[in-house]
Amino acid sequence: MSKASLFIPCFVDQLAPEVGLDTVRVLRKIGYEVEFRPEQTCCGQPAFNTGYWNDARPVAERFVNIFRSAEVVVCPSGSCTTMVRNFYPELLAGTSLEQEAVQLGQRVYEFSEFLVKVAKVTDLGAAFPHKVAVHDSCHGLRELHLKQESRELLRHVRGVELVEMPYSEDCCGFGGTFAAKFHMISAAMGDAKAGYIETSGAEYVTASDPSCLMHIGGILRRRNSKVRTIHLSGILARASAPSERHPRPAAGGAR
Repeated sequence: MSKASLFIPCFVDQLAPEVGLDTVRVLRKIGYEVEFRPEQTCCGQPAFNTGYWNDARPVAERFVNIFRSAEVVVCPSGSCTTMVRNFYPELLAGTSLEQEAVQLGQRVYEFSEFLVKVAKVTDLGAAFPHKVAVHDSCHGLRELHLKQESRELLRHVRGVELVEMPYSEDCCGFGGTFAAKFHMISAAMGDAKAGYIETSGAEYVTASDPSCLMHIGGILRRRNSKVRTIHLSGILARASAPSERHPRPAAGGAR
């Protein structure tokens, strides 16, 4: 049996633990042994993005030391995957861990990327009889070049009607610390994204970034919208049995 190590981002650990649980369910469903290394912490992205590289570097070094022996690492977040794969080599350049960081980054995968490109699985036997729109998160789309992977997985979910929202590739406005430092701009961008989602006629909006879903979910609640948010893992973890077809409260502000 192949083994996958699970990296749980801060947002999932603190605010959306069901995303991690659903990720494990999906990986086990396709035959992977899942291990969780409890000493793991943040990937260091918030400090890195705000220019505090000296604070982010020890966190990155810790990540490399913890996961250096992992066969593959699966992460239910495009932004955290991007941090490890694309920015650790820059952050750790000139250190003793530079080359190891490059090699490890090649074994760290975003959730949908891992299923489609590594496990070669697109049909999870899931059922979710709802209209679903996909939000293309910035890091997943622009840094990891992922767009069709989530849609390919959703096309194999029983009962899903996949609808495309206008401007699905536009940023939702979260951007980590950007939402705190430039909250008025962030909120305006989120409001525009929520409008596009509602225009699509979707009942649910999904993504592979729980932080985006948290931001979008908050905006949708303020608009008293009927649209709910759900992480991609939450849809794929649904069994096809009728008793499993009624969704649980989902990540990112679902009600």
